[in-house]
Amino acid sequence: MEEKAEETVSIKNMVERIKVIKGELMQTLKNLREKIKTLETERANLMLEIEKLKKAAESRVSALESEVNMLREEVKSLRELLGYTEEEK
Repeated sequence: MEEKAEETVSIKNMVERIKVIKGELMQTLKNLREKIKTLETERANLMLEIEKLKKAAESRVSALESEVNMLREEVKSLRELLGYTEEEK
């Protein structure tokens, strides 16, 4: 009889431990879902930021290409003005 009572107590303790573990796992799952959601939001924001930076870089490249072309034209005009020919290089 005493052995049965001990088994019952042991089973009740195990059930309680399982309930506690289940609660902890549920909390961990909730925390992980929140972290995943936060990371997804951060990722989306970073992708937007990358796109903005790409557009800014492309704009800067275009501006620099225009400036280089303008400088080449100025060099060409100055050479013509000073009488340089292509062979004298």
